[in-house]
Amino acid sequence: MIRNPVLPGFNPDPSFCRVGDDFYIATSTFEWYPGVQIHHSRDLVNWTLVGRPLNRKSQLDLRGNPDSCGVWAPCLSWADGLFWLVYTDVKRFEGNFKDAHNYIVTAPSIEGPWSDPVYVNSSGFDPSLFHDEDGRKWFLNMVWNHRTGSIGGQPKAPAFDGILLQEWDAQRGQLVGPVTNIYRGTELGLVEGPHLFRRQGWYYLITAEGGTGYSHAVTMARSRTLRGPYETHPRQHVVSSKDAPEAPLQRAGHGQVVELADGSTYLAHLCGRPLPGTLRSPRGRETAIQRCVWGEDDWLYLAHGGMVPAMDVVAPVAGVEPKPREAVRRRFIDCAVLPSEFQWLRTPEPERLFTLTGSALRLTGRESVGSWFEQSLVARRQEDASFRAECTLADFTPDTYQQAAGLTHYYNRHKFHALVVTWQDGVGRVLSILSCPGDWPDNRLEFPLAEPVPLPASGPVRLAADVDGTALQFQADWGKGWHPVGPVLDASVISDEGGRGEHGSFTGAFIGMLAFDTSGAARTADFTSFDYLPR
Repeated sequence: MIRNPVLPGFNPDPSFCRVGDDFYIATSTFEWYPGVQIHHSRDLVNWTLVGRPLNRKSQLDLRGNPDSCGVWAPCLSWADGLFWLVYTDVKRFEGNFKDAHNYIVTAPSIEGPWSDPVYVNSSGFDPSLFHDEDGRKWFLNMVWNHRTGSIGGQPKAPAFDGILLQEWDAQRGQLVGPVTNIYRGTELGLVEGPHLFRRQGWYYLITAEGGTGYSHAVTMARSRTLRGPYETHPRQHVVSSKDAPEAPLQRAGHGQVVELADGSTYLAHLCGRPLPGTLRSPRGRETAIQRCVWGEDDWLYLAHGGMVPAMDVVAPVAGVEPKPREAVRRRFIDCAVLPSEFQWLRTPEPERLFTLTGSALRLTGRESVGSWFEQSLVARRQEDASFRAECTLADFTPDTYQQAAGLTHYYNRHKFHALVVTWQDGVGRVLSILSCPGDWPDNRLEFPLAEPVPLPASGPVRLAADVDGTALQFQADWGKGWHPVGPVLDASVISDEGGRGEHGSFTGAFIGMLAFDTSGAARTADFTSFDYLPR
C-alpha cells in the first residue's frame, strides 16, 4: 500500500512526472535554499530525495525575498531527451501586487547538470509546460489581476483571473503567438496550479482552486481543442476535503496526473494534517498520492469513490512496504557535505553562513533571526507531530548579548522559538529563550525565561526541543544531565495557520541550528551533532 502522505513535512505543490519505470515529484521550496525538491521512486510507495537543482546564483538568488515568497509551484516534465523544470521566483507577496517571474531550466538527467534559467514571463505564478504530440510546446500560468481587493493573506477570487496559454518556442527561447485565457475556474474560485495533458482525443486541464487552506480542491476540465472552450468535470472537483472536516488528510488540492505503462492512473496532490483539535498544520502542506480510474464518460475519478483523499492507497506493485519512520542522527566530525535533509535560507553564498570544518558544522553569526538576507540557520523539516531534536553546541563563547547560537523551532520571522547560548552582563555566558509566537505584523520578541540560566564560561552545551503536538519543552545539558529550560511553549503556532491564518504563509515548521551576531563581529558557533528522533 501507499501510505499517505508519501512526502511528509513541507513538500507542497507536487509536480508528478514519469520517465519509463521511474517516477519523480518536484515540490515548492519558497525561501529555502537550494530551490525545488525532487524525489524519486520506482514503486510510488517509498521516495528518496535526489536533488535540489536550483543551487547556484545564476539560477536563483532569494536574498531580500519576503517570507513565503521565492520558488512557487514548479513543473517537472520529460521530453526531447531532457528534463524540463519550470518555476516561479516570487519577489512580492504583500499588498495587491505579486511580482512573479517565471523561468525554465533543463538537464539531460535528474542529477544535472541543470542549465542557467531562461526567462519566460511575469504575468502570474504556477507555471507549467505542456509537450503536445506534434512536438509543439505550450506554456501555462495563472494570471494575476492586481485591480481587486485581494491582498496577501486574504485572497479574493477576482485576482485569480484565469489560466493563460501561449506557445513556447524552445529554439528561440521565447513565447510566441497569441495569449489565450483558456479557463476561469468554477464558483469555488482562486484558480491556479494548471497542468495540461492529452488522452484519447481530449485535452485535460488540472487546476487548483479554493486557496491553500481548508477549502482547497483539485479541479478538472477538458476540451477537444487546445485553446478550448473547456468544460468542467461533472463533479467539478476530483479531490477535496472541504466538505469532510473529519478526514485525516485536509487541505487537499493542487495535483497532477500520471498514467503508468499499464494504463493505471495516479494523482499526486498536496494535503495537510492539522494537529488534533486544531486547525493548525506545523508540518505544512505535504504530498499524497491517490489511485484514480477513468469512467465510461472519460472523466477521472478517485478509485475508492468520492472526492476525499485516502490515507492508504493500492500501489502499482504488490508486496512493497512503506519504510518505517526512523531516527536520523548526524555527526559533523569528518562530514564533508551537508546532509541532504538540511537547507538554509535565501542565499546562494552559503559559505558566508556555514562551513564544514572537518570537526564541526560552523555557523558564522550574521544578521538577526528572521533576516531576509543573511541568516545563519541550517535546519530540516518537521515531519512528525511528536518528535525530539537534539544538538551539541561544542564551542561558542559570546562576549555580548548581541551574539547568540542554539536550537530553533522555526517557521519564519514572526513564528519561531529558540533556545540559545548568549551573554548576560554581570553573569557571563547564559541560556535564554527567544520567542516570536505569531505576532504579525509587529514581530515582537518575547523572552519566556524569567531569568537567564547561568552556564560555565566555556565548554559544550547540549540543547533539545521536545515537541508533543501543540507543546514544546526546551531542555539543556551543560554537564549536569538534561534539565527543562523555561515554560512549555505553544508549538502549534509554528505552522501555516499560526499568526496570520491559513492563507498567510505557505511553508512548514523546521527544526535546526542558528547563530546570529548583530554586533557585526561574525562570531562563530561550532555544532558537532544533530539528532531528529520521531515518535
